[in-house]
Amino acid sequence: MRTFTIIWLGQLVSNIGSYMTGFALTIWAWQLTESTTALVLVDFFYDFPQIPVAVVAGIIVDRFNRKYLMMYGDAIAAFSTLILLVLLFSHQLLLWHLYLASAVMGGFGQIQELAYSTSITTLVPAQHYTRANSMNSMIHYGSIIIAPAVAGLLYPIIGLKGILGIDLVTFGVAILTLLPSHIPQPPPEIKSESWQQAGKFSRWRQEATFGLRYIWKSPHLLRLLMVTALFWFFHDLGSAIDDPMILARSGGNTQTLGLIGAAAGIGGITGAILLTVWGGPKKRIHGLLLGFMGAGIAKTLFGFGQNLKVWMPAQFCSSLNFPLLDSSETALWMENVAPELQGRVFAANSLVLQGVSTLATLLAGPLAEGIFEPFVRSSRVAGLMGPIFGTQSGAGTALLYVLTSLGLITVSIGGYCCSPLFGVKNSQTKEP
Repeated sequence: MRTFTIIWLGQLVSNIGSYMTGFALTIWAWQLTESTTALVLVDFFYDFPQIPVAVVAGIIVDRFNRKYLMMYGDAIAAFSTLILLVLLFSHQLLLWHLYLASAVMGGFGQIQELAYSTSITTLVPAQHYTRANSMNSMIHYGSIIIAPAVAGLLYPIIGLKGILGIDLVTFGVAILTLLPSHIPQPPPEIKSESWQQAGKFSRWRQEATFGLRYIWKSPHLLRLLMVTALFWFFHDLGSAIDDPMILARSGGNTQTLGLIGAAAGIGGITGAILLTVWGGPKKRIHGLLLGFMGAGIAKTLFGFGQNLKVWMPAQFCSSLNFPLLDSSETALWMENVAPELQGRVFAANSLVLQGVSTLATLLAGPLAEGIFEPFVRSSRVAGLMGPIFGTQSGAGTALLYVLTSLGLITVSIGGYCCSPLFGVKNSQTKEP
C-alpha cells in the first residue's frame, strides 16, 4: 500500500490543479457565451476522443510499462495546459482552443487513467480493492472540495493565467511521485498457437476486440456492463446540464456554483472515509445498486430545488453514495478479470461507457435549450410546471435534470429485478 499511497498523493495534487482549471475555464466560457451548449461541448470534446482511443488503449496498457504511460499522460496534459496559457498571454485564446485542448487531454487521459486503474491489482492485496478504490474517490471529491474554493478565491486576484500556472506545477508533482515508484508489471499473457500463426492484421483485430469478446462471453459481466451503462447515461445527461442550470437559476452567481461543488466534495469525502473504514458490503453488487438508488433520490431532490437551502444538502447526500457505487463497480471488475487481461477488458468497458457518456453529453444541450426550456415557458405548460420549477431561465433544464435522476432510481430497481446480475462473483474468472 505504501507505493500506491505515494502515487495516490501525486494524483490527488494533480487533480486539484486540474479541477481548479476546469472551474476557472467554466467561468471564463460562461462569461464569454452564457450558453449551456457551449459549456456542454467542452465535456463532449473531452469524452468523444476517448471512444476511438479505447480501442487501442487496452492493448497499449497490457503491453507497455504502466508507470511510464501514467507519466506520459500527465506530461501531455501539462503541455496542453501550457498551450492554453501561452494563447491567453497573447490574447488569442478562443473557445475552439478550449475544445481542442479538451480533446487532447481526454484522449491521452484515457490511457493514463487506464494504466493507473490496472496498476492497483499489482500494488494492492485483493482484500483491499474496495479501500483502494474508495481512496481514489477521495481524489475526485477532495478536489471538488478544495479546487472550487481556492479557484473562486484566486480567480479575481490572479485570473485564469495564474490558475493555469498552478495547474502546471501540480502536474510536475504527479510526475515526481511516479519517478521513484516501482509498479510491478503483470505476467505476460500466454498466446495460443493459433494466435501466433495468424497474420499481423488478424492478430491486431483479435487484440483490439479481445475485451469486448471477453465481456460478451461472460454473461454476468455483460449484464453488469449493461446496468452500469444505463446508469451513467442518465447520470451524465444530468451532469452535463447541472452547472448551466445552477448558473441560470442563480443569476450567474459563481459563488453558488463553488458552494455546491464544496458540498459535493464534502459528501464524497465523507462517503469515501466511511467506506475505507467499513470496507464495503460482502456482496458488492448490493453496494453498486444501493449507491444507484441513493444517488438518484438525492439528485431528484436537487433538481426540484431553486436555492442553496435545497441544493447543498441534496448535493451532499448525492455525493455520499458515489464512493460506494464506484468502488463496488471497480472492485467487481478487478476480481473477475485477471491482471494481464485487465487493460483490454477495462478498455472495452470504458469504450462502451464513454460512448454512452458522449451520446448523453451531446444530447444534453439541445434537449435543455431546444426542447425543455421552451416547453416549460409555453402557455399550455407554465400553469402546471410553474409552481414546481418556475418559469424563469433554467426551469426547463431543471425538469430535464429531475427526469434523468428518476432514471437512476429506475436503473437501481431494474438491477434488483435482474437476478442473473447477482451471479457476478467476488473471485477471478478464467478466460472464456
